[in-house]
Amino acid sequence: MENKLSQLLKEVEEREDEVTELLSKLVAYPTVSPPARNCEDIQKFIADQLKALNFSIDSWDLYPGDPVVVGTKEGTLENQAKSLIINGHVDVAAIDENEQWVSDPFKCMVTENKIIGRGTADMKGGLAGALFALRILDEAGIEPEGNIYFESVVGEEVGEAGTKSCCERGYSADLALVVDTSNCTIQGQGGVITGWITIQSSETFHDASRRSFVHAGGGVHGASAIEKMMIMVNALQELERYWAVTKSSPGFPPGSNTINPAVIEGGRHPAFIADSCSLWVTVHYYPEEHYEEVITEVEEHLQRAAQADPWLKLHPPQFSWGGTSMIEDRGEIFPAFSVDANYKGVQMLSNAHKLIHQTDAEYLMSLTVTDGGWLAEAGIPTVLYGPGTLDQAHAVNESLKREELLQFTKTMVVFFYEWFNNSARKE
Repeated sequence: MENKLSQLLKEVEEREDEVTELLSKLVAYPTVSPPARNCEDIQKFIADQLKALNFSIDSWDLYPGDPVVVGTKEGTLENQAKSLIINGHVDVAAIDENEQWVSDPFKCMVTENKIIGRGTADMKGGLAGALFALRILDEAGIEPEGNIYFESVVGEEVGEAGTKSCCERGYSADLALVVDTSNCTIQGQGGVITGWITIQSSETFHDASRRSFVHAGGGVHGASAIEKMMIMVNALQELERYWAVTKSSPGFPPGSNTINPAVIEGGRHPAFIADSCSLWVTVHYYPEEHYEEVITEVEEHLQRAAQADPWLKLHPPQFSWGGTSMIEDRGEIFPAFSVDANYKGVQMLSNAHKLIHQTDAEYLMSLTVTDGGWLAEAGIPTVLYGPGTLDQAHAVNESLKREELLQFTKTMVVFFYEWFNNSARKE
């Protein structure tokens, strides 16, 4: 077996140009999000790649123009061996027209050390490496004993949970491997939820009436919603500081559970007192928490602050949390998850990493979020492991080191090889 695996790894090295070519083909599809609704062609390409490896294809539209593709390869011992999900997203970060790229961002520039192009690090490099590893095993006639599901999803960049739709469609497995950006470290992640906090006056006042309710004896019980939102912002800052000293989580720097007042909208015209103001916030929380608990904590804190203000007591803040899309309804949720280092599938991945990199795999917590949270939320043991660094994700002249892509692909060959064989049999 070891000799066979050595031959496969040697073949990956000899065919490195094919891995690079596959990544270049994926990058050539301009699947930027926003605006999104542009993934039909790349998903057809990936479906064709999977069909050539004897995967059956299931596909549905998350939104028109943005289909989800799931390939299934049935195992030879389907009911006796463990199943595996391989998950990745095809959408990439948007590009501003003023960005100065050294070359066309959708035509990979391959240098001696790296590959430059939009999506190389986040996360078409992971998709290319995983697909090519599956090709290597298929060409060698190595079949999985348990079912293998390859989920090529859309919408991750703008909180459109293509992965969640896979779970809702019934796809599950004994392990989910998300090949998103992690610099080839084994990672879990914190969670993120966005929300809108709205202050609404029951009356509308002309600008000229301001003196009547800001001075003693004015006789008008009114207020500017924008100014009252300042009380809410101050309360959020207090809560954020409180969290920083009262909560912690292994793998995270202190104070990683933040509350970001990201966008504020209010007022209608300089001739009016602002009768409405809305604040869009982004809340980061730890894996030990659930977003529903975090929502309750934020709302209760803000309600207490409102009760201490005579006007807000009668005009309390209103809340709207989460959403299915930053584009469609201006909101998103990414659940948190931790990695169980003792889980057999995770240990197999760690061993594969060590064999290729000649160092122990690092266990970290991602400082960003991925679709892995939805897989974990569905009760699937989940691990994040992919090539690329966060400083390159979304960057101008985004790039991926050639050596890292090669090492990741080889690690996938080892991991899939071990998983396909009796190491993954159910007890």
